[in-house]
Amino acid sequence: MFKAVVAIVLVAGALPAWAQMTPEGLWRNVDDKTGEAKAEIRIRDIGGGVLHGALEKRLSKDAKADEVCDECSDDRKGKPILGLEIIRGAKKADGKEVWEGGKILDPENGRNYTLRMTPVEGGKKLEVRGSIGPFGRTQTWIRVQ
Repeated sequence: MFKAVVAIVLVAGALPAWAQMTPEGLWRNVDDKTGEAKAEIRIRDIGGGVLHGALEKRLSKDAKADEVCDECSDDRKGKPILGLEIIRGAKKADGKEVWEGGKILDPENGRNYTLRMTPVEGGKKLEVRGSIGPFGRTQTWIRVQ
């Protein structure tokens, strides 16, 4: 009986850490060139394990509150940058701690990139890769919550 109680306590204690090994949550991204925090993005499961993410807070000094996505070419064209859905359709890959198959939008240029997200450092950071064919770049986002 004692062993069963200990096992339950250990499993319950490990659940919060295990739950963090997902892209779901609030993330801060950083400008590749300046090192300045740019934005906070909230990633949510919209059902069926499909993740979407929206720009929840702009942190750049030069960010304008009323700025819209003029460069977007899809249904997001003309929509406010704040609240804009920049991640669509990512799903967990079978047998891996990787979410892919979705798209990520760069609102600065309006381009959609193939998306791959990998939690690292126990879920404290998220490697976000956007690519077109063999070309792409990876950013490391930091978990806010």
